[in-house]
Amino acid sequence: MATPSPTYRGPVDRLSYLVVLSRPRFWLYLAGPVLVGAAAAATTLGDLLSPEVFVLFAYFLVPANVFLYGINDLFDADVDEANPKKDDREARWRDDQINLAIVIGSGVLGAVVITLVPALAGPWLAAHFFLAVEYSAPPFRFKTTPFLDSLSNGLYILPGVAAYAAVAGVNPPPLAVAGAWLWTMAMHTFSAIPDIDPDREAGIQTTATALGEGRTYAYCAVVWTLAAASFATIDGRLAGLLAIYPLFVLGVALSDVDVARAYWWFPILNTVVGMLITVGALWGVVYG
Repeated sequence: MATPSPTYRGPVDRLSYLVVLSRPRFWLYLAGPVLVGAAAAATTLGDLLSPEVFVLFAYFLVPANVFLYGINDLFDADVDEANPKKDDREARWRDDQINLAIVIGSGVLGAVVITLVPALAGPWLAAHFFLAVEYSAPPFRFKTTPFLDSLSNGLYILPGVAAYAAVAGVNPPPLAVAGAWLWTMAMHTFSAIPDIDPDREAGIQTTATALGEGRTYAYCAVVWTLAAASFATIDGRLAGLLAIYPLFVLGVALSDVDVARAYWWFPILNTVVGMLITVGALWGVVYG
């Protein structure tokens, strides 16, 4: 059952709730790929200042996160009653018509964004929104089907693919898309490890609940290794950088570090890795 709507003290109080709902720690998970994709596609610094890049980055920094996690929390309201992550770092869905209108409005704004970018980027964005909804919502609700929950998390890299297409006028190399998609699959599955017990209690099946903690670590290490191998066909330096991830997951698996704690280190690790990839791409634009 959704948490009943409280009496908000004012707009700031409601805004505070919506910010927590949108997972600020993870804002760059959608907006970061836009910067990476645009930097990889750019041939001049002016490319990075194009209106399309600005529109994509602005939308995927906040509104897209309100939409994605709002849909998630709306359809997970009953399950989240037993999820300890909702006690402090995240918010439970509040059954409020204004909140619902804001979440839906954020999705409608995404449809407007599709009309503002080159046609080549449109299908990638449409795929993102389809997965963003159907990851949590019926009829597919991918998050409750082992391995489809992992596969559907390619939604996180699609804004970056769209940005590349918008700037370059062509789609990115298929193996680059595959490598990034594999990366998101492992990232999602690792993040599901702390939820194994709550999900099992709620009767939810995920890749992590199906494999169990030990085999989920192995799954993540293998998928991250495949991601690095895919990027090795593009640039060996990218492969070396992404090799950090399988090493990281093995380190957590073989240590006494609480996986729930390690999960919250990923925003920092991902930001650093994304920054290095972006700076490397920009170096090639300026000095290449």
